[in-house]
Amino acid sequence: MNITTFAKRLCLLVPLIVTPAAWAVEMMPSPPQLAAKSYVLMDASSGNVLVENNGDQRLPPASLTKLMTAYIATLEIRRGQIGENDPVTVSENAWRTGGSRMFIKVGTQVSVSDLLHGIIIQSGNDASVALSEHIAGSEDAFADIMNKTAGELGMSNSHFMNPTGLPNPDHYSSAHDMSLLARAIIHEDPTHYAIYSQKEFFWNGIKQPNRNLLLWRDKTVDGLKTGHTDEAGYCMVSSAVRDGMRLIAVVFGTNSEVARAAETQKLLTYGFRFFETQTFYQKGVELAQAPVWKGTTNQVKAGLAEDLTMTLPKGQLKKLAASMTMNPQLMAPIAKGDVIGKVEVKLDDKVVHSADLIALEPVEEGGIFRRVWDSIRLFFYGLFN
Repeated sequence: MNITTFAKRLCLLVPLIVTPAAWAVEMMPSPPQLAAKSYVLMDASSGNVLVENNGDQRLPPASLTKLMTAYIATLEIRRGQIGENDPVTVSENAWRTGGSRMFIKVGTQVSVSDLLHGIIIQSGNDASVALSEHIAGSEDAFADIMNKTAGELGMSNSHFMNPTGLPNPDHYSSAHDMSLLARAIIHEDPTHYAIYSQKEFFWNGIKQPNRNLLLWRDKTVDGLKTGHTDEAGYCMVSSAVRDGMRLIAVVFGTNSEVARAAETQKLLTYGFRFFETQTFYQKGVELAQAPVWKGTTNQVKAGLAEDLTMTLPKGQLKKLAASMTMNPQLMAPIAKGDVIGKVEVKLDDKVVHSADLIALEPVEEGGIFRRVWDSIRLFFYGLFN
């Protein structure tokens, strides 16, 4: 497939918009100004940040911390290191932890699954400590895992000292980092993500509600977590899906439980009203074939390592144009996944997205005759080019 064909196919994937794009841009208002210390609105599919204010500011995350605690626990489950039904013995340290509680009792055994529900729905500090001790042996050791995981997710403005979010001067995160964490939770483990939409959890004779008020007010919202301390104020990470488009909203430092829900709703409403998302190509799909020298074959299939997904103001997607370039004189051997070119997507001559083209298959080095013959061809190719 040549560049022109690729561009035409890309454009054919864009839905027709009845309203002219220029009108859509002119009518698009400025983002809402929220009564919060910092906030971010992210498209979950593309990872594009649509609205941001102080998004990288390091702030106390309160119980939003438990998103990382739960994420690590589900990672351990998927890796087979712990099981959903494994019994966890509640230590005195976990039992004595202050703040919001699941009300587990010292010396009793609680399953990993129940603790996970207690962390996500009830925001139990005691459950968070118990599960962290089960996974790592101690809160300090678990904090090391939290920080390592944060680094792997690109959370460059986060540092964790405990699994609960209880105040510590060296314990902080940011709205942008929390949106990255939420995106990982949503995409990597849909089964456990379903817990975040549950409105209540019954344990030890006590039924506690999920503190995310939007679960009751907006049927499109299905997560994630709230947090509050005097130092942090009222914080929230939420996600919603409308017409196949998922957004993540993060708000830090509002002044009440009602305010954090209302400010989050403003972000979600703005995003769904004025933006649209389109996935043009999925990872691993062949987009072109590139010529290869000195290999067992003279071509290699090229595609993308990640989905090519774009989020733009409504009316802009149909104005996109794509171009594709291959690295010159690709030489075998080529391993699957090697970068062999680049795709650029432009809007009015401005590059709005670029991605590496990778080899979708390996190409082994050819025999001696093939290598010598291609060396001769390359010599003359160089003379005339």
